[in-house]
Amino acid sequence: MPELPEVEALKDFLTENLVGHEVVRVLPVAISVLKTYDPPVGAFEGSEVTAVHRHGKFLDIEGGTGLHLVTHLARAGWLQWKDRLPDGPPRPGKGPLALRAALETGAGFDLTEAGTQKKLAVYIVRDPREVPGVARLGPDPLAADFDEDRFAALLKGERRQIKGALRDQSLIAGVGNAYSDEILHAAKMSPFKLAASLTTEETERLYAALRTTLTEAVERSRGLAAGRLKAEKKTGLRVHGRTGEPCPVCGDTIREVSFSDSSLQYCPTCQTGGKPLADRRMSRLLK
Repeated sequence: MPELPEVEALKDFLTENLVGHEVVRVLPVAISVLKTYDPPVGAFEGSEVTAVHRHGKFLDIEGGTGLHLVTHLARAGWLQWKDRLPDGPPRPGKGPLALRAALETGAGFDLTEAGTQKKLAVYIVRDPREVPGVARLGPDPLAADFDEDRFAALLKGERRQIKGALRDQSLIAGVGNAYSDEILHAAKMSPFKLAASLTTEETERLYAALRTTLTEAVERSRGLAAGRLKAEKKTGLRVHGRTGEPCPVCGDTIREVSFSDSSLQYCPTCQTGGKPLADRRMSRLLK
């Protein structure tokens, strides 16, 4: 799933390639992709793109007509840029193509989604806050005003495991499964630790890991073409998706906890005092 660093890089890429150009065609291909109908999708056609924004994991393409094309790529979605789009309209079918947007230059982008769970979403709205997922977003962890005191206040009273708290978009916007693993590894903290139980020192350490991990990931992705961002994300991850490999910090074997629809990865030596976490959904918390 694209998370804050990749969506930030896509925002920068689209700013360079879309701003100042006219969107002449927006063609939904998958029935499930379009989540709004008023204004109609055709109302965005003829708009000159004036800016591209990021809200958490949402991309927001702003048109000069006052409309916004907002998309969330979900777990298996992606944006594919094409300097020259194919001639003729795309054919609806069972392929990955969900939506195509064409510019007056003949260039444009495709939104695609792999797999059978079609959750990629596109909204045409007058204000991004009309999108439910945007309206309930918490603060952006890379915002200038997101300081350590604000972070500590968010965690105060949180009775959830810290892994789940970091992934909650209404608490902190933009962090998903992969980067929460990376942040907790950098902070040397168990993913099952209760957020409210963090000491002042642990909160400071987690805040530093959050900012550093995301900032470094954004910098690695900056300037890359859209097609290279997935590979860059994978190569930059230390523990997530690396079950069975040696930890790059201590050399211990990276372990995994599997859930019904996801998994987390961690280093026992770095994060849990050498203790492996029980690999079942109702694992007991490690303090």
